[in-house]
Amino acid sequence: MERLGSEGALAGLETSMKEDLCMEIDPPFKESPATAEDWRRALNKVVPAVVVLRTNACRAFDTESAGASYATGFVVDKSRGIILTNRHVVKPGPVVAEAMFVNREEIPVYPIYRDPVHDFGFFRYDPSAIKFLTYEEIPLAPEAACVGLEIRVVGNDSGEKVSILAGTLARLDRDAPQYKKDGYNDFNTFYMQAASGTKGGSSGSPVIDWQGRAVALNAGSKTSSASAFFLPLERVVRAFKLLQKGKDPVTNTWDAVTIPRGTLQVTFLHKGFDETRRLGLRSETEQLVRHASPPGETGMLVVDSVVPDGPAHKHLEPGDVLVRLNGEVSTQFLKMETLLDDSVHHKVELQIERGGKPLTMDLTVQDLHSITPDYFLEVSGAVIHPLSYQQARNFRFQCGLVYVAEQGYMLFRAGVARHSIIKKFAGEDISRLEDFISVMSKLSRGARVPLEYISYLDRHRRKSVLVTVDRHEWYAPPQIYTRNDSTGLWTVKPVLPLEAPLLSSRMSPIDHNLASNIVSPCSTEVIMEQGHNCVGQEPMEGVTSMETSCEHVDEGPHPLDESDTGTKKRRVDEDLSVDGVLLPDCSLHEPREEGLGESVSEAETVSRDYQGAAGAAANASVAERVIEPTLVMFEVHVPSSCMIDGVHSQHFFGTGVIIYHSQTMGLVAVDKNTVAVSVSDVMLSFAAYPIEIPGEVVFLHPVHNFALVAYDPSALGIGASVVRAAELLPEPALRRGDPVCLVGLSRSLQATSRKSFVTNPCAALNIGSADCPRFRATNMEVIEIDTDFGGAFSGVLTDELGRVHAIWGSFSTQLKYSSSSSEDHQFVRGIPIYTISSILDKIISGAEGPALLINGIKRPMPLVRILEVEVYPTLLSKARSFGLSDSWIQALVKKDPIRRQVLRVKGCFSGSKAENLLEQGDMVLAINKVPVTCFGDIEDACQGLDQCKDSDGKLNMTIFRQGREMDLLVGTDVRDGNGTTRVINWCGCIVQEPHSAVRALGFLPEEGHGVYVARWCHGSPVHRYGLYALQWIVEVNGKPTPDLDAFVAVTKEIEHGEFVRVKTVHLNGKPRVLTLKQDLHYWPTWELRFDPEMAVWSRRMIKALDCESQ
Repeated sequence: MERLGSEGALAGLETSMKEDLCMEIDPPFKESPATAEDWRRALNKVVPAVVVLRTNACRAFDTESAGASYATGFVVDKSRGIILTNRHVVKPGPVVAEAMFVNREEIPVYPIYRDPVHDFGFFRYDPSAIKFLTYEEIPLAPEAACVGLEIRVVGNDSGEKVSILAGTLARLDRDAPQYKKDGYNDFNTFYMQAASGTKGGSSGSPVIDWQGRAVALNAGSKTSSASAFFLPLERVVRAFKLLQKGKDPVTNTWDAVTIPRGTLQVTFLHKGFDETRRLGLRSETEQLVRHASPPGETGMLVVDSVVPDGPAHKHLEPGDVLVRLNGEVSTQFLKMETLLDDSVHHKVELQIERGGKPLTMDLTVQDLHSITPDYFLEVSGAVIHPLSYQQARNFRFQCGLVYVAEQGYMLFRAGVARHSIIKKFAGEDISRLEDFISVMSKLSRGARVPLEYISYLDRHRRKSVLVTVDRHEWYAPPQIYTRNDSTGLWTVKPVLPLEAPLLSSRMSPIDHNLASNIVSPCSTEVIMEQGHNCVGQEPMEGVTSMETSCEHVDEGPHPLDESDTGTKKRRVDEDLSVDGVLLPDCSLHEPREEGLGESVSEAETVSRDYQGAAGAAANASVAERVIEPTLVMFEVHVPSSCMIDGVHSQHFFGTGVIIYHSQTMGLVAVDKNTVAVSVSDVMLSFAAYPIEIPGEVVFLHPVHNFALVAYDPSALGIGASVVRAAELLPEPALRRGDPVCLVGLSRSLQATSRKSFVTNPCAALNIGSADCPRFRATNMEVIEIDTDFGGAFSGVLTDELGRVHAIWGSFSTQLKYSSSSSEDHQFVRGIPIYTISSILDKIISGAEGPALLINGIKRPMPLVRILEVEVYPTLLSKARSFGLSDSWIQALVKKDPIRRQVLRVKGCFSGSKAENLLEQGDMVLAINKVPVTCFGDIEDACQGLDQCKDSDGKLNMTIFRQGREMDLLVGTDVRDGNGTTRVINWCGCIVQEPHSAVRALGFLPEEGHGVYVARWCHGSPVHRYGLYALQWIVEVNGKPTPDLDAFVAVTKEIEHGEFVRVKTVHLNGKPRVLTLKQDLHYWPTWELRFDPEMAVWSRRMIKALDCESQ
């Protein structure tokens, strides 16, 4: 396999493509005149001029992904400060880089040129910044390269600061290596080859001779052997001489320099004469070429591919043999490229032979830079720009088409993959990026529009999906980035006019007709940001923040995700629309709630066609017919910019059940392995009526595995009369052997049921913590049955009349095979409806808790009092062995003769009121002198405290500890159902308050524990400097950061480009101090916060370059 030999982070560019010409012929070597002393002197001169390049690709662009990497470069102009390296190191897109010299002096470097085709580029630096090192520039000597030349490769090989590898040039005419089918590849040039065995990090290393001259540039290697590939320097020298004119010696500033580069958009290969004869080359032509070529010429240039709609399209064909170019015999790439570069915008005459037939044609040479994009659009995390010549050649598409370099969130929801070409958007043809921007400027938040695209993997079929514009401010408004070669930066500016609907200050409601699922781009209608917002709501402020893809944890079979790691693929057909939004109307003043079931006349107006498939099925059970109108299919997406609380995927499916349905509010209960966090977009598809509407997460139980999602019944239209709530049956509790009916929905929204029997109505869960802590159900008993539909099928457990006993929900866990190997897994169990029913009663009756705006009405939401202690059951027979007395054993058996267990403490949540009171291994015998045998007894005792007005919130607990019985007053904690409501992105890391799964580990740093790093972004400063997830930031520049407010106050004082000293504490308790450089240009500091008064997630800029803090 061949790979770009550069960065350690470029291992993903390796392919298994085998080389057609892989034989190495050892020529007779001449004895080297160089001595060991000569090499010592040369290396002493060269090594100080070689630098380690640490680069951050801040955004995916063209052939490259966002990421941090290291490589090598070397000084070629000391006075002007120019460093030569590879193109795939300089990157075609935004890059932030530093160079470290051999004495560890570090300086910033800025890109000034990257060749559109060949693998070389240049950085510039300030020579006066080097204070303590004496070094000389390395001269370029392409003419010195020859077969048998003894060489040294000096560079950063395999992460080492300085590595010197020896070799001998074996070939000068190797074909350009093929790295990747959908990435960067060099072409139309020869490469050199030597067995020097370079590895990752050595890209950009100088290949020197014994005189200290660079004869080639290291570029790549072959993983299956020790072969390394070097780029010849002839075209490098030409570009270098032109670049030297870019620095003004008076002002000491850089001006952008145009390096003429011409192209016919044709790829040539050098074929031997035997092969050209087989292609039809006439013998007289061969004799002519041999006579006119230098001695030792072995072949001719043959057309390999032609890019569609290029200058040579419909003129040249694969297999054409090039004979003359402008009347001169051309058999070498260098001669051909020299002529093309000197003939930009002029015609050249080509004489070819096609199957033995001579042809002559005149073609206009195109400017290569005109088909190399230097700007891109960032919208909802997606990077979209004109298709480059590199990718057009790879995919055989014409240059300039609208190309998706990174799909971001909005396109990811719709199923649009990377490397796609957008052909149509909202009914309008898209041929240029400006067309796409024009359509975006007409759309508003929540608009749902069709998009057509093609993929190079399935190029002959267009695929159609529905794209939903972000309803919340997960990302900054669309922005355009443009490359500035004078500064080395990409300038950023908003792309939409201030009057664009997406930025409009007023959101209007939309019609609920099904036709409103598709919004015409020409429509003047403005859509509300959120279904339950009030009319006239002010929008969130526009910001200039940017995000990229974040680190993902491998997913289990229940969530569906497509992440950069590529370990799991989505199991959703790309042709299917996986998203949709229909926003309802609302008003601040809603009428008194009235159940739809009480209005018979309204239900009678609905067509019987929507009474449900189960009613028409002759073999459907009573339970299936009754429960089908209450079932809802969930599709949940989590923005990559807000992957908080350890959520392990971006895409989830599951089935929920409607537990409340009135004129003003509907509530659906679902497991938290489907709705894991409130920072998500939830789409609901109803089994009773063919419609898909958005839902909003209104309650996440802090302990149990269920969430409540609200929807607006008015959005259902006439379907509101056939959709209904299920009848809940919390009592009596199920017993072993009871018959139940498992009912759920297939992906096609078909009700499926199976009769079963309860095998264990009170199975205690024991789910271990994942490597990346995430929600796990604790202190919970579940229902097990004898037969089900597999681990991915969720639904409800009902009796024969369709009354719901439990939710058949999905649980997430992690199977650990070793200390370094684990796999996400899911299973399904029954969640008793009792707790869900009690929460519902509090919502309907008006709980004493914080208000939340739901469908335009502020409703008090319940608070949950819990004992933040994880306990687990132990058999009484085991408890006796620990010394528990017979009297207590008899009391516990009398209280619960079925379970015959006692609860033991596994650990206390850090920061809870029970911490430092209860210890691991304590047996909980009684609460308020009442024996305790199950989790429900503890919950009932906590609820009893809420019912007592004079309660101090403490439980009188009787415990058994190390052979002694004792009474303790243990405090309880009150939690809401909002989940995490505040997220801050600083330098590319996503920080939040530690969520319950982290506190359940039993450790919080003493220095402060309010700033927990949940995720990090590729290509960000924290990626470059190693501030990864699963740790707390306890100090910034020596100032404590005990909470998010203190963290914001400290970071607001740090300016762009300043180095920051950060003290962290890992989950394992290990402290660490690191430094990182703040980059406000590409990574401004912003905050995302949920406002319960308006029920929206609002985005606020905290600090950005050229933007005042707010």
